[in-house]
Amino acid sequence: MAIVHARVDERLIHGQVAMVWTNTVGATRIIVVNDEAVKDEMIIAGLKMAKPAGVKLSILSKKRAVEKFAEKTYEDDKVFLITKNVGDMAELVKAGLPVPAVNVGNVAKREGSRPIKKSVNLTEQDIADVKGLIESGIPVTAQMIPNESDQTILNYL
Repeated sequence: MAIVHARVDERLIHGQVAMVWTNTVGATRIIVVNDEAVKDEMIIAGLKMAKPAGVKLSILSKKRAVEKFAEKTYEDDKVFLITKNVGDMAELVKAGLPVPAVNVGNVAKREGSRPIKKSVNLTEQDIADVKGLIESGIPVTAQMIPNESDQTILNYL
């Protein structure tokens, strides 16, 4: 089955992701791809505590995620893929991960970013990455919760 939902959320796993999104998309495994998280025991412990009961969790570097998907490791899972930023998601797609669509859910304000909607702040590089994803045929939305409009993120740019 593989990836049923892909989300950019700098908070990674939190209440909305754990309870609402995971249930809505029917995920059996959450895969967090973040090169810093795999090296930080505190982040790993927090992610393990935040994941919903009965849902498997993998925390991978970008390189390892590409390898695992190439090996078809998760074919029997309904994967909810989460990255901390747009750039990482774009890299994973370019590397061949079978991402059907991307939802940009939460990206905090930072130097060089501008708000495109509540709780989504993008830099020019983020916007270029989003446009690259769309040009490659991958729909990109900006939804905080599933019942929000799933219109293209281009409407907010």
